[in-house]
Amino acid sequence: MGKSIVTTIAIKKMLEARAGIAPLPSIEGMAFGDGAVQNGVVEPPDADTPSLKHELYRQENDGYQIISDTCIRYTCTLEKSTLKGSRINEMALYDADGDLVAIKSFMDKGKDEDIEMAFEIDDIFYKEG
Repeated sequence: MGKSIVTTIAIKKMLEARAGIAPLPSIEGMAFGDGAVQNGVVEPPDADTPSLKHELYRQENDGYQIISDTCIRYTCTLEKSTLKGSRINEMALYDADGDLVAIKSFMDKGKDEDIEMAFEIDDIFYKEG
């Protein structure tokens, strides 16, 4: 089962932006890695370690879609030749500063050389109700 976290640095940036200390950098792209699965077990990301366990590649997002008042979906498509033959099992959103702000780990997704793969990450803010 996949695990998702918001990094501590992302939370700090949001708090500083709300206080007017610094502007909040925009989400620019996704990072992909292959270090989250060990012996068939998905290792959860750590909010205090804003990096993938083994980063392979970064790419700017294709775009985003506003899903609701509390959710934006970011999309990134890897071309046929990008990461061909890799086992992707971790990904993250990175901001304009290059910092990873949200990380997701999951079971291996094999990347064949003859297909594109689209990845989506929903940036969700929960409201209690």
